[in-house]
Amino acid sequence: MRIDKYLWSTRYYKTRNIATEACKKGHIRINEQVVKPSREVYPTDKIVVRKNQIKYQFTVLDIPPSRVGAKLVDIYRKDTTPKEAFEHNELLQYSKDYYRKKGMGRPTKKDRRDITDYLEEDPVDGPVKKTDEGTE
Repeated sequence: MRIDKYLWSTRYYKTRNIATEACKKGHIRINEQVVKPSREVYPTDKIVVRKNQIKYQFTVLDIPPSRVGAKLVDIYRKDTTPKEAFEHNELLQYSKDYYRKKGMGRPTKKDRRDITDYLEEDPVDGPVKKTDEGTE
């Protein structure tokens, strides 16, 4: 079975066209080699799929006859993805959501003041003092 069809039938990608594009972009590796969409998949092949900044690793156990249900996917592959890959993705999510929620728009006046105060800090003497004539 072709690799793009295998990835589609084991529900790694929603359509075969998306799986084909991932192969063309070099996001799919079989036994540490970047592959074309037409590459045949055999049992015991080790596949690495880079999707959403996570490298999913799995071993092919069997070839499905066609697209299978989500509950039956584990019959055809053995997932060997390390847990660190998922933990790294969670940390990325926290760092993105830490300061500003998505869609909050431009920085407020207070945000701009905080940014300028941060940028004006002198690393040796501490914060720069402001007077009427300017900075000291």
